[in-house]
Amino acid sequence: MKKILLSAVSLLLLVSCSNDESSSSTNLATTSGHEHHRGCASHEVLEQQLRENPELASKMQEIERFTQNAITNGRLVNGKIEIPVVVNVLYRTAAENISLTQIQSQIDVLNKDFNALNSDFNQVPTVFSGVKANVGISFVLDAVYRKSTTKTSWGTRDAMKKSNQGGINPTSPTTKLNLWVCTIGGGILGYAQFPGGSSATDGVVIDSKYLGTTGTATAPFNKGRTATHEVGHWMNLRHIWGDATCGSDLVNDTPTHNTANYGLPVFPHYSTCTGTPIEMTMNYMDYTDDAGMYMFSEGQKSRMLAIFASGGSRFSFAQP
Repeated sequence: MKKILLSAVSLLLLVSCSNDESSSSTNLATTSGHEHHRGCASHEVLEQQLRENPELASKMQEIERFTQNAITNGRLVNGKIEIPVVVNVLYRTAAENISLTQIQSQIDVLNKDFNALNSDFNQVPTVFSGVKANVGISFVLDAVYRKSTTKTSWGTRDAMKKSNQGGINPTSPTTKLNLWVCTIGGGILGYAQFPGGSSATDGVVIDSKYLGTTGTATAPFNKGRTATHEVGHWMNLRHIWGDATCGSDLVNDTPTHNTANYGLPVFPHYSTCTGTPIEMTMNYMDYTDDAGMYMFSEGQKSRMLAIFASGGSRFSFAQP
């Protein structure tokens, strides 16, 4: 069984996922060396968040204690959770003003991925067949708001979420998932706010080039899995490698990964960590291409559902 470790680093508020084709940003440095592959600037983001809110670590630790208690004592949500999604589109060019068809294609992907209805779910290897999960959370498009802008990129400092900085304020963020679509810049594919952050900035941001499966969606991130990954963060999932060498993702049934995986790894890919387990490279919380990720685990499911339980940080979303 994987040892669950709590630390200020593992309890980061914001995770930014990037396409390393680009090597710089006005807000974050991106990692080089993996052209056209996902990467992460989580350390820079974490440092910034902690500077701005020193109480963040303790707040996240409290959420983690509640989550582990809910999982241990079976205090999980029964029944179906349907999350309304408000999409906020910020555009400078016609291409950035993505179509309703492209937006709906992303909602469709979320519904498939979180309900084990994705066509590649049957590709999960036998070794993981006992833990592959149907999370059972659905999504419905609630509204689309559009705003023209002169900005060429928005960075990762939440400007797109603030009308006084040219963005769009979130709509009912305690009961609706706000998803901002814009050009982020610096090669960033998207980022999400973990439970515990301010409701004024709560939600997920996806670059318009990596949203959905049609329109401007760009390979190898054109199957809508960037949003699946980021919504996983929004529901309190960590990267599967724990953002550290042989780190913990706070889930018991995922193998210990030595680091992130990129591209389309050949199965089986063995970890270099203790016990050299086969890595779950097809997990949505790894860093493979969209075509390489197609499952959540039962442990991740329990972790996500815990935040919707009574007393959980997203309990308001589970109400009729």
